[in-house]
Amino acid sequence: MVSGLVLAVLGVVLLLSSGLWLRFGVSIVIGLMLWELARLTAWRHPEFHSPRHPVLIGVLAGLVMLTILALPGDWPFLLALVPVVAGWRGTHSHERLAFVLFTLAIIAAGYALVVIREVMGLPTLLWIVLTVVLSDVLGYFVGRKMGGPRFWPAISPKKTWSGTIAGWVGAFALALGLAVSGQAGWAVLIVGPLIALSGQFGDIAESWLKRRVGVKDSSDLIPGHGGAMDRFDAMSGALLLALALLIVNLLPSVGG
Repeated sequence: MVSGLVLAVLGVVLLLSSGLWLRFGVSIVIGLMLWELARLTAWRHPEFHSPRHPVLIGVLAGLVMLTILALPGDWPFLLALVPVVAGWRGTHSHERLAFVLFTLAIIAAGYALVVIREVMGLPTLLWIVLTVVLSDVLGYFVGRKMGGPRFWPAISPKKTWSGTIAGWVGAFALALGLAVSGQAGWAVLIVGPLIALSGQFGDIAESWLKRRVGVKDSSDLIPGHGGAMDRFDAMSGALLLALALLIVNLLPSVGG
């Protein structure tokens, strides 16, 4: 309970911060997620028995993330290849593709959070975050209450269609409230549920990886809550879609 409250407070502080503090906070989170990813994908490799390789990858990823966010333009994102190359040999051959894809996705999500915060503003970022949180909460409670057919039993046996649809409905209701109140255009009615769906697939993607390597949590970093990847998997999926929509000028603005 206490660890969950601390985690929530830290998340709010991170979202409300800006400039250098936001960049530092995001870089630390990304570094922790890449540390966990390196541990997961090196699980059958001799180096996994020593913390050296995952720790080095995590530190390197955090520094790379900070550099990407500090330099102007979009070209610095190419630096995301640095932790990919550095972690290649320390990753088991069966997990290298997963390591590459998850590394690029995690760094892109961190990049998206900062770009959306600074280009679209805090209200738009908060809408994305609330959409993911609402979808996750409704999915959990409605899924437990109603049960029913599983959404993807081979990968995420606890996720049900009832909970998944409840998440979409919650995202639509939030978007409808914003549109009716004049805080956003009507495009949020379409984009909101899509962001919820992307968050759900972010959760499923991490579930697939954990099931593949035979672990329950990405780490025990947060007592009672698993690891950083467990907490930010859905958010990462949502941010990736939001970044794609921003690039093609289809991400709705919230709050004027």
